[in-house]
Amino acid sequence: MIIKHDAKALLIHQIKNLYNCAEGITESIDLAYPKVLDRLDRRFSHIKNKYYHSGSENVFNPLHVAQWTMFLYEMAHEINKNDLCDMIYGISKAFSSADIFYGVDMPDIWFFDHPQGSVMGRARYADYFSFSQGCTVGNNKGAYPIFEKHVTMFSNSKVLGNCHIGNHVVFSANSYILDTDVPPYSIVFGTNPNIIIKSITPLKFNELTGSIFEGDDD
Repeated sequence: MIIKHDAKALLIHQIKNLYNCAEGITESIDLAYPKVLDRLDRRFSHIKNKYYHSGSENVFNPLHVAQWTMFLYEMAHEINKNDLCDMIYGISKAFSSADIFYGVDMPDIWFFDHPQGSVMGRARYADYFSFSQGCTVGNNKGAYPIFEKHVTMFSNSKVLGNCHIGNHVVFSANSYILDTDVPPYSIVFGTNPNIIIKSITPLKFNELTGSIFEGDDD
């Protein structure tokens, strides 16, 4: 992986300047850093976005807000044991306006672009999950959604409560479901309780989402 800037030094600098705190920072980040870079490298190899690649090499640019947000989530998730996690989590929200708590288990392969205002709650996610701005995944009466592989949430869509979302599902912009199951190869329109779920072909799914990932495996 090509790393365009010293991400580790940049993170330490941000923490020290924002929180006026230095104790124990470097050691914890040093331990987590190689594992986080390895996870990002594997993930980026499945992302089609041109900013994630240079020829055959994956590229991590900490000045790219989406990539930096992924890095911050992975750092906090890997450390996951002291106040440092909350500091990194706070930096992430300040930079991207997205709320992806480090206690949430995101999958190995996932992607977002322009994630402003999105909140990813403690659902069960699967590979090839993607979302954009204003999306929400959350609970209803303590029940969270379960996602299978290849789910895409377009802008301002919401999935709340006891929902089982099948493989190859698309949530159209501004759609909203609550305590509703969605079968595989579907697209969701409308808002609860007036939702419309339509079947789609594999070809149509690829037309709608084919620019997000490459090397997808079923």
